[in-house]
Amino acid sequence: MRPTFFTTDKKESFSTWKFRVLMNWYPMYFGSGGKILFWAADHSELHLQLKLNIWTYNYVGTIFGGSLFSAADPFYMLMLFKALGPAYVVWDKSASIRFRKPGRQTLYAKYLITEKDLKEIKDSVAANSEATRTFTIQWVDKSQVVHAEIERVCYIADKNYYQKKKGESQRAKLDFKLREQ
Repeated sequence: MRPTFFTTDKKESFSTWKFRVLMNWYPMYFGSGGKILFWAADHSELHLQLKLNIWTYNYVGTIFGGSLFSAADPFYMLMLFKALGPAYVVWDKSASIRFRKPGRQTLYAKYLITEKDLKEIKDSVAANSEATRTFTIQWVDKSQVVHAEIERVCYIADKNYYQKKKGESQRAKLDFKLREQ
């Protein structure tokens, strides 16, 4: 059950519901202890939950930092990938976490990508063929006290530009290896 501060007017589609259920059972995500509670049909909003339990607690009885980090891992990349469509390439580029307060109860995270975010990304990619975007995720308790903040940097590029860039990079590596021989 989502906390009341996660209310939204958005709806899940059958497709996002199905993806959410499959992701929750995907072994790599399931092992993090995280649970996806909601995934908007337009891929602009996502709600997560992380409970303190036998799989997520650490030596001192709080939520393990690795669980906080891994349960928040792939979502901005996946949301952008789905929202932007096949003309774009999206990769996670980097991430960092800052612990604010030990988690001794269930924590929640809410992801949002606004129309303004999408427009800025598309405009930046149109102007430069590629862009990076930093998103902040906060793990909060039911009283909305922040327990951890995660910054995720996503790389977004025009697909044709990315394929050309990747091809040039691979040719350069091959040329270098050939020169070494």
